[in-house]
Amino acid sequence: MRSPSTRLRKAVLPVAGLGTRVLPGTKTTPKELLNVVDRPILSYIVEEAREAGIEHIVFVTGRSKGAIEDYFDHQIELEAQLLAKGKTDILDNMNAELATAGEMSFTRQMQPLGLGHAVWCARDIIGHEPFAVLLPDVIVDAAPGALKQLTAAYDELGGNIIGVEAVPAEDTHKYGIVDPLERDGRRIAMRGMVEKPAQGTAPSNLSIAGRYILQPEIFDILQTQPRGAGGEIQLTDAMATLMKTQGFTAVEYEGVTHDCGDKIGLLRANVALALKRPDLGTAARAALTPYFND
Repeated sequence: MRSPSTRLRKAVLPVAGLGTRVLPGTKTTPKELLNVVDRPILSYIVEEAREAGIEHIVFVTGRSKGAIEDYFDHQIELEAQLLAKGKTDILDNMNAELATAGEMSFTRQMQPLGLGHAVWCARDIIGHEPFAVLLPDVIVDAAPGALKQLTAAYDELGGNIIGVEAVPAEDTHKYGIVDPLERDGRRIAMRGMVEKPAQGTAPSNLSIAGRYILQPEIFDILQTQPRGAGGEIQLTDAMATLMKTQGFTAVEYEGVTHDCGDKIGLLRANVALALKRPDLGTAARAALTPYFND
């Protein structure tokens, strides 16, 4: 059993992004609170973290993101109305998502300087512990969840674990890509990684897919990390530096990834997850079928 200093207990969710790819829907609503079927994107991400055994979630927020903190708090008037009307099933579903005492912390990223900077903003809350990072606009439809699959690898191997998925070779310039050394099933020892390689230069087609388990030494690197692709402080660059002294393993998790920060990705997530729901699947299919019979 791992000691308290190495056991994975904490996760960082960087939720400060502006959601420009899904404007105007995110003009007044945080993109993380856009609905997929009947609950926010962020609800799926928090559920995945809890399933993996995460005890403390650190949200790195920004301006106009106060609704995220409110979502995981009580809504006294609404709860009273639901109770008075006997809608206890809805009330139970709402209360199941509430934060338990001390489970969630919120800190602010004051400037939009990239994912690496957002993660660095959580340093004092994480402390000297390993931690997970989950991108809050990426839903992975998987059982067990993607982070739980990564945690299984971490419990055996330690070090740093990166979730990856295969993408078409012509799309590798859009992602962070890992450079594999050797493969054992779905686990891949890594030689390196590169953020958005020029087209035709990628070392593989395995993209970094928004799920990470990292050691706390990454914070020291991020503190002085120069800006990289897009003029931002890239987490991928810091991981590449950390790889010089620590082991990294990529895990090609089983599941379907939905990029809900993209309009078509958000639409696809709504359709796919609605069709899978036992209570909604039949009605969803009936509602969609006429649009494919023309």
